[in-house]
Amino acid sequence: MARAVAGLALLVLLAPAIAHAAPAAPGFKVKTFDGRATLDSRMLIGRTVLVLRFQASYCTPCTRESAALAALAERYRGRGVDVWAIHVQDTVADTRAWVEAQKATYPVALDPRLTVANRYGFKGAPYTVVIDRKGEMVAQIRGESTVTRLPRILDDLLSRQNR
Repeated sequence: MARAVAGLALLVLLAPAIAHAAPAAPGFKVKTFDGRATLDSRMLIGRTVLVLRFQASYCTPCTRESAALAALAERYRGRGVDVWAIHVQDTVADTRAWVEAQKATYPVALDPRLTVANRYGFKGAPYTVVIDRKGEMVAQIRGESTVTRLPRILDDLLSRQNR
């Protein structure tokens, strides 16, 4: 009986911590559209904050926000944040043309069959996921205005992780 009470007390104490845990980000591996680099999410856990921007060459809001996303990627690069765009349901040719037209400076990978996107709850582009250094999805942003909301999320996350 005492053992059951002690176990119950431990569960009550741990419940708030468990209730606030963010979902674990699924591991994945993707190559940039040009095959020059590979992103293995498991290699980044514990080292960096990862921002995944699911977008496409045919996505008007993605194109509108591309320059701001590049500026954000540059702003946070030296602070332990990696920004990757993953083009969904896109071809290499369309992605290459889009990257050249937008002068995208962040890495761009392909997910033509939504293999990675679906594991992250993708419902349409643009869709952005922020993964902290523990490998937890701490933010999921659907739709436009991501780049205006990301600085607040990243600043808060970085300040908490540096304490």
